[in-house]
Amino acid sequence: MRHEAIRNLYPTVVSIDDGAGAFDAQGNQITIDESAVATEIERLIPIQLAKMATENRRSAYIVEADPLFFKAQRGEATVQEWQAKVAEIKNRFPKE
Repeated sequence: MRHEAIRNLYPTVVSIDDGAGAFDAQGNQITIDESAVATEIERLIPIQLAKMATENRRSAYIVEADPLFFKAQRGEATVQEWQAKVAEIKNRFPKE
């Protein structure tokens, strides 16, 4: 996430080496304000968590909820069972 924060703050950065630093396309080292990077990381954390929750939900829907939906369509399960599974997945992977 640190590299993403650096690239957000310094759009001219094309390469980052954790030991050597950040560099532009001409190979010039770019001075990094670590305080600004820390602030940007704090801004990115909830965004990253929301992305992870969305991906986890998507996977759980495919594996757990979608089969129940199709069973409900065939009369092998109830719509309420499917809706309960969707609600359970949303609770398991909150976006907030």
